[in-house]
Amino acid sequence: MNPATAETETHTPEELPAVVTRLFKGVLYAENDEKLWQSLLGLTSHVRDHVLVLGLELVLDESEGYAFLRSKDDPDGTLPRLIARRTLTFNVSLLLALLRRRMMEFDINSSEVRLIMTGQDIADMVSVFLPESSNEARVLDRLGADMKKVVELGFLRKLKGQADTYEVARILKAYVDAQWLEEFDARLADYRATLAGEAPSTAPPAGERTSGRGNGDDR
Repeated sequence: MNPATAETETHTPEELPAVVTRLFKGVLYAENDEKLWQSLLGLTSHVRDHVLVLGLELVLDESEGYAFLRSKDDPDGTLPRLIARRTLTFNVSLLLALLRRRMMEFDINSSEVRLIMTGQDIADMVSVFLPESSNEARVLDRLGADMKKVVELGFLRKLKGQADTYEVARILKAYVDAQWLEEFDARLADYRATLAGEAPSTAPPAGERTSGRGNGDDR
């Protein structure tokens, strides 16, 4: 073995524990902690190797400025789950799917980076898929609860100083992936059937969340 290689492998960079510990707490955003983000970029291979032995993988999107840990596929169920999987309700899954599609359309048609939506924008987007006979007050109450959950999950961020205005977090792209979007039309048929009171098909979860919070509270 090359002495230089051996020395590298036997000396753990001092920043590694801080980076891994932060990732276990939730999503790491470049804009929230530039110093730790730069440490992560310099230690990417070390972090991947470190969490791999725990059955985890590092998801890193340098261009979008976020990173998080998720459990590796384990068909045999032999690995303990260190990152909690959260089951989303049907309505929250629908909202995430619609937000992801809106982001895809935004990226195609706009040169801007930040997708900003008001509560009314989101309500109008969701209302297309609701049955006409729905009680409006009840629908709005439920939508408010769903939006609050999506904010807690870190996929919507309330903008300071702007009432009822949100930024759609770009990390949503990592949770609702391209394959999910390819099947979106079929899923929407299930959504419509469910909302109309018909027997639905089983809609797969929109994604997996880490055990920590990755929302704007980290700012």
